Amino acid sequence: MKIQKIIEDKLNAAFTPGIIEVENESHTHNVPPGSESHFKVSVISDEFKDLMLIKRHRMVNKVLQQELKIIHALALHTMTFDEWFARAGKVSDSPECHGGGKNH
Repeated sequence: MKIQKIIEDKLNAAFTPGIIEVENESHTHNVPPGSESHFKVSVISDEFKDLMLIKRHRMVNKVLQQELKIIHALALHTMTFDEWFARAGKVSDSPECHGGGKNH
């Protein structure tokens, strides 16, 4: 099974109901075609209410502990529904990988 699908399935199971968006950004880095090494993940759940950002990220990292052993980068965006709607459903772009990004 593809890593992206595993990440989506695990997060959907852990944070229901919620909005889960998993984007494979590997193609924007200097990696072989078809790689699954760089991901941008947005998890929108009211389970994050009143939690500091580090606690939210730890919750996601715990769910993805096996996948974190094999992927290179994970950009996390964790929000409550109120925060998500206040940002009009938008998250910031991921930073370029210092390991060598491709010029577009």
